[in-house]
Amino acid sequence: MTKGPNTRLADLFGLAGWSKGELARLVNRQSAAMGHAQLATDTSRVRRWIDMGETPRDPVPKVLAALFTERLGRVVTIEDLGFSKPGRSAARQQSGLDGMPWAPERTAEVLTEFTGMDLMLNRRGLVGAGAALTAGSALTSAMYDWLRTAPAPAAGPFNPGPSRYADQAAFDRYDAAPVGSQEIEALEHSVEVFRAWDAARGGGLQRKAVVGQLNEVGGMLAYHHPDRLQRRLWGVAANLAVLAGWMSHDVGMEPTAQKYFVIAAHAAREGGDRPRAGEALSRAARQMVHLGRPDDALDLMKLARAGSGEESLPRTQAMLHTIEAWAQASMGRGQEMRRTLGEAEELFASDNGDVPPPSWMQMFDEADLHGMEALAYRTLADHEPAAAGVAERHARQALRLRADERQRSKIFDWISLSSAYFIAGEPEQAERYARLALVSIGENSSHRTWDRLREMYRLTGRYTGHAGIADLREEIQLAMPRHHKQTAPRLSGTPGLRNI
Repeated sequence: MTKGPNTRLADLFGLAGWSKGELARLVNRQSAAMGHAQLATDTSRVRRWIDMGETPRDPVPKVLAALFTERLGRVVTIEDLGFSKPGRSAARQQSGLDGMPWAPERTAEVLTEFTGMDLMLNRRGLVGAGAALTAGSALTSAMYDWLRTAPAPAAGPFNPGPSRYADQAAFDRYDAAPVGSQEIEALEHSVEVFRAWDAARGGGLQRKAVVGQLNEVGGMLAYHHPDRLQRRLWGVAANLAVLAGWMSHDVGMEPTAQKYFVIAAHAAREGGDRPRAGEALSRAARQMVHLGRPDDALDLMKLARAGSGEESLPRTQAMLHTIEAWAQASMGRGQEMRRTLGEAEELFASDNGDVPPPSWMQMFDEADLHGMEALAYRTLADHEPAAAGVAERHARQALRLRADERQRSKIFDWISLSSAYFIAGEPEQAERYARLALVSIGENSSHRTWDRLREMYRLTGRYTGHAGIADLREEIQLAMPRHHKQTAPRLSGTPGLRNI
């Protein structure tokens, strides 16, 4: 039965630049390499996939996903190609929402497939970019009711064998087997190591290792484990997916980052950790503010706060409030921002520490609270210059409290402080903190630090006749990575990057 043209496959086919005959030959060659020499695709079959919406049999969708991933230099999944599965709405499939929310076995399958494609890009030196971000309102609509409910209990008695989708999860992943508590404890420790490295040096250097570890965990989830271990394994998957998303965002792979945040929310919910699911979605909201889409960020924050549930600790709620405040500041809503930050301060102060924070919240301490407040007020200063003075105070307090190993956060604080001084008309102080940021930024792989340095560079333009500022501008230009040098003139006046 046909469903009409597969517009998603047609669009990607057009981008790839193949003829239908070329694609058919590539499918046959790749299938044979995967041990399916009996497959014989021809031009007419390719035409039916594109023009009539036919879904090819396995393993052809996986083969096509791999071919398009390599050709386009970004992760392309089976869902991206518009192939629906039995019982899934074709309209929902074509919408780009991948049939969300996913069932537990589907979550593990998506996780494994997506990380496998991502690793393939890394192995071949390609760059993951070029896809579109899903709007925050679309994600909220798809996930709101599902995220607020508890996951269904596992059906039937425990069976240590592979699950019914183990063959699907086997595509391009490490071999995995059922694991015990000691292996899961080692995985949990690896998350802490990756998280500390990311905070110190940025996401670029360890992103591939995190994605590889997450891929292996996806293979482990292809097996049935006792409920307690299975929930811990889902927790590891959620934590690694958040890290993979944050590291991807840190190096400018924005659609890839968003996909990891959504995977993390699904994994956390399956593990019974709704606050973790909410925090994962708040990362997607922070990404949206950074990209100049605060309205999408506010939609995502509604979902994050609703999905976190009543068990969310006050400190977690305070963190969510700071992100919402940043979005409000970027829209010039000063009164709303101040009210939201006031609530964040009250929530943070009410957390008396009687319940230890989860591992994923230990990075949000008092220094982070002040750092986010500094960022919000500095962002508001683009609309209300008087807010720069408050940004200065919070940035100084954040720097006073920062641990030495939180180098990336210190760079952000220096840039916030320098930018606030430039807005306040104090170029001597601004230059001092700009140079502190400039000295450290070369040791960091975070593209976001360069994005914010580029915005600070824009603020120096009004002081070109001031002693020292002309030299500072030249030093920033010399130090800026080539990609940022090329894009700075084009992006510096773009509204979406004014408040980063």
